[in-house]
Amino acid sequence: MTTEQAAAVLGGLRAAGVRITAARRAVVDALVAADEHVTADDLAARVAASHPDVHLSTVYRTLDALERLGVVTHVHFGHGRAVYHLSDRLHHHAVCEECGAVIELPSDVLVDVQARLRRDTGFEIDPHHFALVGRCRACI
Repeated sequence: MTTEQAAAVLGGLRAAGVRITAARRAVVDALVAADEHVTADDLAARVAASHPDVHLSTVYRTLDALERLGVVTHVHFGHGRAVYHLSDRLHHHAVCEECGAVIELPSDVLVDVQARLRRDTGFEIDPHHFALVGRCRACI
């Protein structure tokens, strides 16, 4: 991930009226640098490595602000903690309940399910918020 991406995220925060503090900048930098899905605790640990004064509550507040702006998405992988990733490449997730493998699925994989639920029940799902849980190819 790039410095330009971090600058864009910080610019979005600034445009939304969010003050850019050193702590928020550190959270954004750590999130952009992450090449995987991270929990808030993972992110706090990464931030603490270079900014030990940044509290976990600051990480959560920053993630909440980024999510409200649509920059970050959080996903629940089964019964575990929520994980976060940048929203620039939305995708769905499948999680193996046996080995814990996470498989990224194309963003259109649930389009038919969404349409059917909307049509049949009037219910609108947020498919990016949860993972499909089952067993991967190696564990079947």
